[in-house]
Amino acid sequence: MPTPLLESRVPIVAAPMAGGPTTVELATAVADAGGFPFLAGGYQAPASLADEIARLRAHGAPFGVNLFVPAPDLPDEGVLAAYAGAIRAEAERYGIALDPTPVADDDAWAEKLSLLVNDPVPVVSLTFGLPSAHDIAALRRAGSRVLASVTTTQEALAAAEAGVDGLVVQGPDAGGHSAAHQPERMPGHVPTTEVVEHVRAAVGLPLIAAGGVDGPEAAHRLLAVGAEAVAIGTLLLRTDEAGTNPVHRAALADPAFTETVLTRAFTGRPARALRNRFIDEYGALAPVAYPAVHHLTRELRQAAVRAGDADVAHLWAGTGFRSAPEGPAGDVVRWLAGAA
Repeated sequence: MPTPLLESRVPIVAAPMAGGPTTVELATAVADAGGFPFLAGGYQAPASLADEIARLRAHGAPFGVNLFVPAPDLPDEGVLAAYAGAIRAEAERYGIALDPTPVADDDAWAEKLSLLVNDPVPVVSLTFGLPSAHDIAALRRAGSRVLASVTTTQEALAAAEAGVDGLVVQGPDAGGHSAAHQPERMPGHVPTTEVVEHVRAAVGLPLIAAGGVDGPEAAHRLLAVGAEAVAIGTLLLRTDEAGTNPVHRAALADPAFTETVLTRAFTGRPARALRNRFIDEYGALAPVAYPAVHHLTRELRQAAVRAGDADVAHLWAGTGFRSAPEGPAGDVVRWLAGAA
């Protein structure tokens, strides 16, 4: 069935996966199969994002762009220094000197907002909170439909009050970063269907459901409780068109990895990943400090990937990671759409 909010032929959305996995090639493959793709604006330089937008726009299908809403404050220097000391031995193994100075980083919010206001795309989604109502209104005046990522009814009500057009309702089973507006809150063990039902009862906006989708039955359940479409990320990580690094790809299929957990160990914000040694040893020590911890550990994580060290790399994955297939991304969209 078509999705009015997104204008796609089938109700399957390619979630934005910042840091490499989302590519223009992945987005075009999803669009060709009738789904709705998002580009990941997070961590990208504005010029790089503009280039991706131009390339995907040339393909002709509707698409969206996701932005990270910046964190307001820098963390306490002593807290970050303590965590740097805890993980120093890991960095030294790769010849890396950690800098515990908190980095002020708004992910080029103003520049990316200006880009999307002056060169609008069909849909803009927001993650990690809400910007000002003025910024949301500017995107809408430019012609974009604006979606806010939410994890609770309270966040959904705040987003509706801020003037968004729809919501991406994320359950705790989703891979990668939690979209929770308060990063000190670690998501609980609640099925995505339950989160969607609660938000649906409280807010009269169109909903996209995300989290725990491991196949057609899961997608059908989310649509049945009121979602207009279902977003997938983990199921696309091993596809041909994804930019997932080789260590991450291999780990998703490695029987040595048996579960996912929510952790702040890599970035200072709750994120679901394959459980590895770094999480076991440092997860309980990590402060609530995004993006400061992200910057602190980034070079270490990059070195671990180059060395093929899955014990230290961040391996984002949702609870349905065992179902992530190899092959064309379009096949995944068609597989899920068959039960929609």
